[in-house]
Amino acid sequence: MSSSYRGRIAPTPTGYLHLGHARTFWIAMQRAQQAGGQLIYRNEDLDTLRCMPKFSKSAVEDLRWFGINWDEGEGEGGAFGPYSQSKRTQIYLSAWEKLKNAGIIYPCEKSRKDVAHAGQAPHTEDAAMLEPIYPENWRPPIGAGMDAAHPDSKNWRFRVPASRTISFSDGRLGPCKFDCLKDFGDFLVWRKDGVPAYELAVVIDDAAMKITEVVRGEDLLISTARQLLIYEALQLLPPTFYHTPLMIDAEGRRLAKRNLSLSLRELREAGHTPNKLRQSKDWHYELN
Repeated sequence: MSSSYRGRIAPTPTGYLHLGHARTFWIAMQRAQQAGGQLIYRNEDLDTLRCMPKFSKSAVEDLRWFGINWDEGEGEGGAFGPYSQSKRTQIYLSAWEKLKNAGIIYPCEKSRKDVAHAGQAPHTEDAAMLEPIYPENWRPPIGAGMDAAHPDSKNWRFRVPASRTISFSDGRLGPCKFDCLKDFGDFLVWRKDGVPAYELAVVIDDAAMKITEVVRGEDLLISTARQLLIYEALQLLPPTFYHTPLMIDAEGRRLAKRNLSLSLRELREAGHTPNKLRQSKDWHYELN
């Protein structure tokens, strides 16, 4: 890493940030500080039904209370705004158009339930956490949808190449690789409710904001493989990646929304202090 380091934290403001989120963001902050670089806060609020302004405010308050500070973004300004995804729709549409004109994406009428019932599961060890693979025989002919002027009320999927392995070196895990159409299949880049999917939005934002390293949980490893295909298709330079271990509860389950007692807001209201939380056994789980 060097002084040109730019990392980012990107909470999804749905009113719930747990200790696992805080640990990942803490690691990101430390890596930015060690590199003498910048940490950027981006508000990932594309889901308008779940991402309300009051939750965005709560997320900032909880992270500030925990001691996480950033150099650019929410409350700090910067040259690469807006820093809320809900205000960046036109940028995403431009990327959608480029992918559409290249014939790399196609409109899709199939629902998530349709794909789940198709029955083909990924073959990775973490297959239970992944979506089923979209059947190749459901693909339309190459060029389908190229006459579209707008995504309209349709899903749009990225046509994943066959017989190809996506490889990258993770900053913590080392060499990683995923086989196209075996570990993952055609994935969403645009949703029929009118917003870009996570995979497309984060690629466009990270490139536009000149992010050099992405620090996030290892449950998103498969997303890295997908996103590298988007970077390639749009001829964008990808950042490096550092995937942190997931925090687990006393029963060995990864922290999720059911673990409300471990949300930052609940911990704060219960009288815990950030320093004590960072000294806990849970905090140090699988950290080197």
